[in-house]
Amino acid sequence: MIKNKAIWLFGLSGAGKTTLAKQVSQTYEKANIKTILLDGDILRNGINKGLGFCKEDRSENVRRIAEVCKLMLQVGTVPIVSAITPYESDRLKIMKVIGEENLVLVHVKCPIDTCESRDPKGLYALVRKGEIKNFTGISDTYENTKIASLTINTEEDSIDTSINKLLESLSIKIEI
Repeated sequence: MIKNKAIWLFGLSGAGKTTLAKQVSQTYEKANIKTILLDGDILRNGINKGLGFCKEDRSENVRRIAEVCKLMLQVGTVPIVSAITPYESDRLKIMKVIGEENLVLVHVKCPIDTCESRDPKGLYALVRKGEIKNFTGISDTYENTKIASLTINTEEDSIDTSINKLLESLSIKIEI
């Protein structure tokens, strides 16, 4: 079983990153492996408070999360990140900070129209009303990836299938 790798789930808002992260964390905890969930939205209210949504601030947000991951790994805790991480250059930086050998980079793929139809936080509705600017995938860039360790397509696969694919890639066997 993989114990000492950070798991970084990235993709558009509403793709299913947090749902997958929570399930993986619960599975690890059942196996007595200590985890910490690092959700991009929650971190923006804490250690990343004050950062905006320009490219530089988005990059700094991701860099800080990667540094926290590195620290968590050093104390034997598996960090599980769910963060949009829209730029490929930042994904490469994550690999350098954490170390490619210490990271499972998971692209949670889902088309923007499906993410918008899910809209779990009501963000797409606010974007369409003009109340949110610089929104990834609509008014700001989201770059496709060539470096992900694994891609999970949450439009095509059910939640259970998506979770099983992710857990299988991490060498964890469970029944959902």
